[in-house]
Amino acid sequence: MHGHRFADAPFGGGRGPWSRGRGPGRGRGQEAPPPVDRAEVAGWFAGRLPDGWFTGPVELVLDRDEITVVGRLAEPDAGEGDPAAARAGRIARFREETREQRMAIADAAQERYGRSVAWGAACGEVRELFTTLSVPVMTRLRQPERLVLDTLVDAGVARSRSEALAWAVRLVGRNADTWLGELREAMSAVEEVRARGPQAD
Repeated sequence: MHGHRFADAPFGGGRGPWSRGRGPGRGRGQEAPPPVDRAEVAGWFAGRLPDGWFTGPVELVLDRDEITVVGRLAEPDAGEGDPAAARAGRIARFREETREQRMAIADAAQERYGRSVAWGAACGEVRELFTTLSVPVMTRLRQPERLVLDTLVDAGVARSRSEALAWAVRLVGRNADTWLGELREAMSAVEEVRARGPQAD
């Protein structure tokens, strides 16, 4: 088995039935959790995850609200069966057999970092995210921006302004993926430089 390695890789969302619904639940005026060092988070998960769970790189994606951990599973021998169905079955088995352990790790991570933990697995070309946290984001929009959302609603693309805003964010994420990746790399470089700077007493 390979050691646990972490890579910044976006993973498609979705809300699964295993969702614990125990996120930070920050409302208006409540403080966000403090920033975390990504290397420290990666190291902590590398130490907590059982060695036999995954066979390849573990994707770790984090923001102010959530930490998403996605691991790659060994491909099953489908024989004469459908390979995609076999991979989906392997993911389902992993999800069921590791539920209690994942819950314990998620609870410990939430207490340590103040963020919910979402899990996912990949097997061959089949990828599934078990849980995600849906977080309300408050914003103020002027009329031109509101008209964009209303157009999406009137055209049937979305059912509400909030759904239209989420649709627009996903669209930007897909079309500007390279640019967003470069921006994240630049921010990581700034954080590294800042960490090497003199520390206040």
